[in-house]
Amino acid sequence: MISFSMIKRRSQAGLLMSDTAPAPGVISGAVVSGVENPPSFADAADILLDSNANQPASFAPGLLLLADGTRFSGKLFGAETIAQGELVFTTGMCGYQESLTDPSFAGQILTFTWPLIGNYGVHAGISESAGVWPRGVVCRQLMRIPDHRDSIGSVHDLLAAHGVPGIEGVDTRALTRRVREHGTVLSVFGPAEKESEMLEILSKMAPPDAEDLVAEVTCEEAVLINEGAKDEDGKPLPRLATIDCGIKYNILRELCRRFEVVWCPATITFDEILEWNPDAFFASNGPGDPAHGGAATNARNNLAAAVRADLPVMGICLGHQLMGLAAGLRTYKLRYGHRGANQPVVDLVDGRVHITSQNHGFAVEDPNQGMLAPHPSGACSEQVENVLGSDFTVRYVNANDKTVEGLDLIGKPAFTVQFHPEACPGPHDAAPLFDRFSTMVGAHLSGLSLEAYLRGEN
Repeated sequence: MISFSMIKRRSQAGLLMSDTAPAPGVISGAVVSGVENPPSFADAADILLDSNANQPASFAPGLLLLADGTRFSGKLFGAETIAQGELVFTTGMCGYQESLTDPSFAGQILTFTWPLIGNYGVHAGISESAGVWPRGVVCRQLMRIPDHRDSIGSVHDLLAAHGVPGIEGVDTRALTRRVREHGTVLSVFGPAEKESEMLEILSKMAPPDAEDLVAEVTCEEAVLINEGAKDEDGKPLPRLATIDCGIKYNILRELCRRFEVVWCPATITFDEILEWNPDAFFASNGPGDPAHGGAATNARNNLAAAVRADLPVMGICLGHQLMGLAAGLRTYKLRYGHRGANQPVVDLVDGRVHITSQNHGFAVEDPNQGMLAPHPSGACSEQVENVLGSDFTVRYVNANDKTVEGLDLIGKPAFTVQFHPEACPGPHDAAPLFDRFSTMVGAHLSGLSLEAYLRGEN
């Protein structure tokens, strides 16, 4: 597995069809003034720039088997191996590269409901991490020859290079209806001639939620990624400690525009975080069960400690769920989750509806209504006490199923959202939430109320 903290050397390999050389890697701090030598981090597509041995897909007959006995036939592409994981679906019409490289899909077999993927190929520098995280990919039709001048490879090439199998020709409409009606389910797919082996694997599979997926996807060590960052007036930006539970690159880009960012692993201690002298705290998205006793619980404890220390705090997705647990609410598994770029969310303060990008299979219970749209398994966390030193209020709810989509802490400079304001893929309706947090941090550091700070008082 390619490490998130891996610094990539520059290369001129892989000329584009337009005769320009794509730059490998991702430089999160390059967009900010005052940053002289920002590090470059590996992009999942870099492997295609350096590869000279891409092999065509076999498209051999394949079988997709579900734990309930349902079976689908198709044709294989990507890595020639057996895939196993929890079957989920995403409803996005585009943005497949961003979805494939989103660490929140770790442990899952990802089904694309849009009938065609891969038409514009794979591009350098637009991935959301250094790896491909689903354990398998299911689609109706794969574009075999991408049609875009800047494409550096196909979806097949990307999956094969990262050791991830795929299957096409599956009736994804029927498959999605089955998941919507009965909930996410364990599954396996691979060569048709290996049906007996796959059935044996399926009979022994355990839900990936039992694995410490956050520990699998987090970075290895803390690093300051945009040292010296300044605002448009030349003033140093506040320093933000960012806990990586499976963070997307575009979150880092958004944060780097507003803060000097310390990118920290989920396994770090709070005392180690304080050694960086942060002005604020952020908890990212990520995979798996938020109540898992591993790295996720460590991140939750750090988040709670930051709130008790009166640091400004923001959480996204898994970060939101961790805040809910710290607030004494239970988390629970959703029937089929929210995955796509078209999820409507209502702001209970002003009544506005935002169309948002989402990717989660767990939710925070409603303090008044309990668990909404739960999974048939009944999977949920135990009841715990509120350790934040603050009460909370529900700020956002999902317009479709009324599940909790965001919390505001009362009397604390802290809030969370379940959805993804950084998009990638998806709409940018919620992007101003990063500005909301930046303003909140500015007010806190000025010793002013938010209202006084917005009025420009000294």
